[in-house]
Amino acid sequence: MTWAPFYVGDGIPRNVELGDPPPWRTFPRKPLHREFQPPADLIRAVNAALVLRRPLLITGPPGSGKSTVIEQVATELQLGNVLRWHITSHSTITEALYRYDALGRIHAQRLEGASGSDDIQPFLQMGPLGTALLPTEQPRALLIDEIDKSDLDLPSDLLDVLERGEFEIPELTRYRHDTVHIREWGGTESQPVIKGHVQCTAFPFIVLTSNGERDFSSAFLRRCIRYTMPLPTVESLRNIVAAHLHIDKAQGPSVDTLIEQFVARVAGGESLALDQLLNAVSVLTAEGAPEGGDADAVMDLILRELSRV
Repeated sequence: MTWAPFYVGDGIPRNVELGDPPPWRTFPRKPLHREFQPPADLIRAVNAALVLRRPLLITGPPGSGKSTVIEQVATELQLGNVLRWHITSHSTITEALYRYDALGRIHAQRLEGASGSDDIQPFLQMGPLGTALLPTEQPRALLIDEIDKSDLDLPSDLLDVLERGEFEIPELTRYRHDTVHIREWGGTESQPVIKGHVQCTAFPFIVLTSNGERDFSSAFLRRCIRYTMPLPTVESLRNIVAAHLHIDKAQGPSVDTLIEQFVARVAGGESLALDQLLNAVSVLTAEGAPEGGDADAVMDLILRELSRV
């Protein structure tokens, strides 16, 4: 990566070459399963969840690597592409299981008239959780990201589905055909659903992430393997920086100092994310990196505490 004042604020057009982006900001996005450095206890928690067929609830601050572990597990165990369900305050269990475009079907019925086929298949799609629960030989990998952002009732709504590994699509239980092929989430493949009933044969590997912003019921927690991301250490961050930036751990005193300051700030209660540190080191080690007061100003900008506006 190259650092240069591409924009100078004079309004004069000029040709510039921005150079290569940081490795984690290339598109299409590349999985980070090789760069991820899991703590030993996280490896144990993953194996416990796999053996017990239980969801893994990982709690930690933003940018601590909670959602990256599932990419590594899916790659090592050859579970296929990771299914993702990003939670918001409006997320519902139904949308995670399947999507039904009722208005689209009504519109098609009006266009086709009485002679139309009234086929429901084009208007149904499995959601990420529904796709993960389709019968398969190998379990699928599902990320339920930021579960603590959900409506208060959503974790309770998940309990029965996660415990039984099955659900129904009401629109199909009364449909004239017993078997309907429904498109999977995030792909073009379709799977048969018989009489609206979906039952998993291999319980998916599910990772739920939480920023620790709310509490969950004991009924929900007892159905999960729980793990809390540890505070970073200087040595662990050296390894992470080396893995992501492909630089020697002993790149120089400036990088070491930056890492030590980062660890001290996090230990002191400041909210900082790992990708902020990677951004800072990337700029600090770039060709033509800023120096002196300019470097300090850029580092302050990149490493701004997250709770500050």
